Amino acid sequence: MTSHLLKTLREVLMDAVHVSFDFFKVLIPISIAMKILAELDWIRYLALPLEPVMQLTGLPADLGIAWATGIMVNFYSALIVFIGLLPGLPPLTTEQVTTLAVMMLIAHSIPAEGRIAAQCGVSFIGQAVIRLVVAVIGGVIVHTSCQAFGWLDTPARIVFTPSPDVNLLWWALGEVRNLVSIFCVIFFVMLLQRFLRYLKVADLVGRALAPALRVLGMRPAAATAMIVGVITGIVYASGVILKEVRSGEMSRHDVFSCMTLMGLAHAIIEDTCLMLLIGAHIGGIFFLRLALAFVTCAMINILYLRFRGDAREPETAPNEVS
Repeated sequence: MTSHLLKTLREVLMDAVHVSFDFFKVLIPISIAMKILAELDWIRYLALPLEPVMQLTGLPADLGIAWATGIMVNFYSALIVFIGLLPGLPPLTTEQVTTLAVMMLIAHSIPAEGRIAAQCGVSFIGQAVIRLVVAVIGGVIVHTSCQAFGWLDTPARIVFTPSPDVNLLWWALGEVRNLVSIFCVIFFVMLLQRFLRYLKVADLVGRALAPALRVLGMRPAAATAMIVGVITGIVYASGVILKEVRSGEMSRHDVFSCMTLMGLAHAIIEDTCLMLLIGAHIGGIFFLRLALAFVTCAMINILYLRFRGDAREPETAPNEVS
């Protein structure tokens, strides 16, 4: 029994090392490149094309800088920029903060998370386009519905206080800590997956969610990865997906549907709590976000079934699928 347990731990550890190494090859160069852009203050130029979107969603044009930072760098950096912009802006309403929050939740860290999706066999450009388009749709829905019914017109209560900016050494140490955390979470997620599979719990969950998964274009084999991604995040779920792809458990369409759903709605608890701190309304950042994710995936699956045949064909994911 002990020898079998040690063997399992060793196998899971090696799987986690291999998967993490694949991800780190993507994450480290992108993190460095995005840090350089931020230090040179070039992110603001990437925000210029977003001005029409800001106008369409009822937001001040300057907030495009915050969203551009989120798109290119990460979520936390976007919030720091957002807080820094507040003194030069008129008081924001709960509607405006919720609109921006929904857009940032759906479309952030596109270079890093997009490359991770590509590692799992999904088109980087395809995922980026889907997330950006759905983010704008989400922002428009919040803005137009609030304007039509007079919702969320009270001043936003912002209690988020970011840490002060740090020098490059502390930034580098922070990135190393993040990478170690990613490896640890991937290891424990893979270990949990192996344990659930041993207890047949994963099979039970897959069968229980089969009707919903079928609508979204996934087989029961994708249930564990989907749940992990929605609750924790893309990076951690991608470790499970990459292992399942290599073992032939997930089809091309399973991977595409799962990554699309997670791209639109992941780390649902942590991200929601963070956005509540800047005054966003839970109706937009939680319920609307989940609804947009499920509806988008269901519509894509309907189109897939119509034009490409049965999505449940057990085909192995190639290097990249659309």
